[in-house]
Amino acid sequence: MSTAIDTPAAPATEKLTKKALTADHPTWCPGCGDFAVLNIFYRVLEKLQYPHENIVCVAGIGCSSRFPYFMNTHGIHFIHGRALPLATGISLSRPDVHVFVFGGDGDGFSIGGNHLNHAARKNIKLTYVIMDNFVYGLTKKQTSPTSPIGFKSKTDPTGSIDRPINPMRQLLASGATFIARTHAAQVKHMEAMFERAILHDGFSVVECLSECVMFYSGAFDDSTPRKGGTYELIDETQHDVTDETAAFKMAENLAPGKFGVYYQVNRPTKNALEQKWIDETQSKLGGVSQKEILKKRFEAMR
Repeated sequence: MSTAIDTPAAPATEKLTKKALTADHPTWCPGCGDFAVLNIFYRVLEKLQYPHENIVCVAGIGCSSRFPYFMNTHGIHFIHGRALPLATGISLSRPDVHVFVFGGDGDGFSIGGNHLNHAARKNIKLTYVIMDNFVYGLTKKQTSPTSPIGFKSKTDPTGSIDRPINPMRQLLASGATFIARTHAAQVKHMEAMFERAILHDGFSVVECLSECVMFYSGAFDDSTPRKGGTYELIDETQHDVTDETAAFKMAENLAPGKFGVYYQVNRPTKNALEQKWIDETQSKLGGVSQKEILKKRFEAMR
């Protein structure tokens, strides 16, 4: 008779599918480009097969910021422009999770513009998708920071007179270590950009042109071939993605501009640098847990 002890089999890991990732039914307007962005994000997560419980989606305010409602993952719909500070805290405190941030041009380049600069320069490990539609759509057609000069809206009835932000130049100046540009109507290209951004070790950001068919229809016709536009891809055999000067030059004219990876470099993340402090401190204290260190610190402050 055998005396071997039967070891219980480890529970099988459930395959991550679109069905498992889907929560509420998307409620964007019919024809909105954000539907395609959501579908491609599902597809990339299915491909990467990250543990379901280790995925976190954070968003600010705006049409595109409804993402956490439609994703069956950990998710937070935060206040306007403040998604990145919250996501930064999650990323730094939970190195085991994958943090994704979604927002629009208003949330990213206006209300949250300051936070974008600091999260980027610190090289926080997360992926940020900016769904740029050149308009505040949720509030029914107001001029946004990327609306072109002359755009007529409820806040600019005679046409915008303010110079719009150039997203690529803004992101390059911020210190982000992965910067790409894509289009919601070019799903294969969008999928490739999302996957490269997610696999980048650092602050990765993708500007995705996503048309608002209700309040700025035709905004991206110049980059839509079926409407007579041109969709020119960056040729990485000619463009060195580590050349910041070349990236700035390529970003001079984004009407319609080029699509692909503008810039990518490797630089230590704040996550790794802080972890080094933590490890060194624990080592000096004889391997005391982080919780115990924090407890003693609070006791010393009394």
